[in-house]
Amino acid sequence: MRGSWPRHPYGALDLGTNNCRLLIARPSEGGFTVVDAFSRIVRLGEGLGVTGRLSDASMDRAVAALAICADKLRRRNVTLARSVATEACRRATNGGDFADRVRRETGVVLEIIPPKEEARLAVLGCHKLLEPGGGPALIFDIGGGSTELVLVDHGEEAPRIIAWWSAPWGVVSLTESEGREAIEGPDRVAAYGRMRERARRSFHRFVDMLPKDAVDIRLLGTSGTVTTLASVHLALPSYDRKAVDGLHVAVGDMRRISTMIAEMDLAGRSGLPCIGAERADMVVAGCAILEAILDIWPAERLGIADRGIREGILRSLMARDGYVL
Repeated sequence: MRGSWPRHPYGALDLGTNNCRLLIARPSEGGFTVVDAFSRIVRLGEGLGVTGRLSDASMDRAVAALAICADKLRRRNVTLARSVATEACRRATNGGDFADRVRRETGVVLEIIPPKEEARLAVLGCHKLLEPGGGPALIFDIGGGSTELVLVDHGEEAPRIIAWWSAPWGVVSLTESEGREAIEGPDRVAAYGRMRERARRSFHRFVDMLPKDAVDIRLLGTSGTVTTLASVHLALPSYDRKAVDGLHVAVGDMRRISTMIAEMDLAGRSGLPCIGAERADMVVAGCAILEAILDIWPAERLGIADRGIREGILRSLMARDGYVL
């Protein structure tokens, strides 16, 4: 660890298929101190599965959010930052053109990262919340356009990645594949079952990489899906990161909540305080993906992380400059 901490903070920006998130922080004793943050649902990947392109409306929403991020970075005098884009920009035929537009209009230089780097950053950002144990652990990140699965084992500084997989289903892509009419219709339980099976099939090659008859296994999830479901589990009147980040919930309770949400109609889901209208249409797909993960990795408890790629970026930038966090 260095003898003095820097005056200027570091920045980490994560533009996903559904969300735009920014974190600005300074290294501090035992970790880092958050200086500023921003999060907005932009639905960049809306309609991507049909057209193969980012729509004008979704790009406009994302650029507006990124302009706010750029302003925050300038105001905080951030000179060391990394801005990444994930599945939506990877898949879209105009993803590179969009990144060029972002640079011209906001000054933010987006790096469209491959799935393996996305998985690495997610693990680096949240692995400290893994429960103690000697067995292997599965860390997952349910995104908007994809789900990253990472099998890890013990490492000196951070867990050692044994295997990883990027499945093509996230909350946006899986919702659009099934169709909102089916998810909200009278046969919505059957639609939920189809989504869960679709997600499970997309994991089949990763299942072959998993250890057979492993004991003392652990499971940790990072995403809006798991933090939202944890909030419902706690019956929180509004989202509370301190109550959710680092929580461990019995898998049976998470399955029960997932089933309950899948059986509700849109109005019922919207009425749950920590879901609301903004997440109500996508949360069912997240539940289906989560249950598919629980099907392939039979842990008894699920760890919840309200941290991930942004924190991984910050830790990697600070480690590069010699800070031991």
